[in-house]
Amino acid sequence: MTVSRTERARAKINLALHVTGQRDDGYHLLDSLVVFADYGDDLTVSIVNGRADGDHRLTIQGPFADGLAVEPDNLVLRAARLFETPLPALDVTLVKNLPVASGIGGGSSDAATTISLISKICGITRPSDAALLTLGADVPVCHRGEPVRMRGIGEDLSAVPPLPDLAMVLINPGVGVSTPAVFKGLERKDNPAFSVPETGWPSTDAFIAWLHGTRNDLEAPARTITPEVERCLSVLGTHQSALFSRMSGSGATCFALFRTLEDANKAADEIRAAFPDWWICASLMGQ
Repeated sequence: MTVSRTERARAKINLALHVTGQRDDGYHLLDSLVVFADYGDDLTVSIVNGRADGDHRLTIQGPFADGLAVEPDNLVLRAARLFETPLPALDVTLVKNLPVASGIGGGSSDAATTISLISKICGITRPSDAALLTLGADVPVCHRGEPVRMRGIGEDLSAVPPLPDLAMVLINPGVGVSTPAVFKGLERKDNPAFSVPETGWPSTDAFIAWLHGTRNDLEAPARTITPEVERCLSVLGTHQSALFSRMSGSGATCFALFRTLEDANKAADEIRAAFPDWWICASLMGQ
C-alpha cells in the first residue's frame, strides 16, 4: 500500500524587512517580520514500493510549472537528500501555484514542506535548523510557518506578540527582479533594526501604525530596477479599502493588508479586471 500525504507550502510575506549589515562572506543581515498567507503551492509525498531506497522522483504541475525544471538541484529534491537517515523511494508531486522567484519564498516553502512531509510519513526526525539553512536563508522560517521575527541571515527566529486578524491581496506583474541587483542597489547596508512592543499591539490600527514606522529596505532599489513594482504599489496603495501596502522580499510581489477577507476579495476582483495579465491572490493572513 502506498503511504501518501499532502500539505500546502504557504507563501511567505515580509511585512517589514530591514537590512542591518553585511558579513565578510557577503551575506546580508536582516531584521524582518514574516507572516504567511493561507495560499501557496501544494505538495504530495508518497512512499513507493518496488524502487531502490533513495530513488526519489519529482513531478511538477500547476500554472507556474514551466518556471521550474526537474533536475537534481531542485530545492525539493535537495530537501529530500538532507536527511541523514536512509529514505525509501519517494514520489513528490509539486503543484506550483505561486510565481517563481517572486519574493514570497515559494521555493523555500516547498523545501520546508517537503521536509515536514517526509518526517511525518517516514516517522523520522527532521534535520536541524542549521541543516535547513544550507538550503536557503528562508527555509528555517518557512518550516516554522507562523508569524515570527527573523534576524541574522535567517538563523535567528523569535516569537512575536499575537498579530491582528487581517486579510491580504498579493499581486505580481509577471516580471522577474534580480535579487543580487536589488541588494547591490542599496544606498546603505547598515540600516537600523526595528523594535517590537513587548506588550504587542492593542488594536489593528495600532499594528498598522507600527508597520508604517518600519521599512522594506529593498523596495527603493527594486522600484528603480523594475518599474512594474512602482505600478503595483501605486495600485495597491490607492485602493480605498487597503490599510497598508508594501513590496515583499526583493520583489516583484507586492501586498496590501485589509480588515476582512471580503474586502480583500473585492479588491482582488477589481484589480484583476483592470490588470488581467497580473497574478493576483486574496488570502487570509495566517496565524
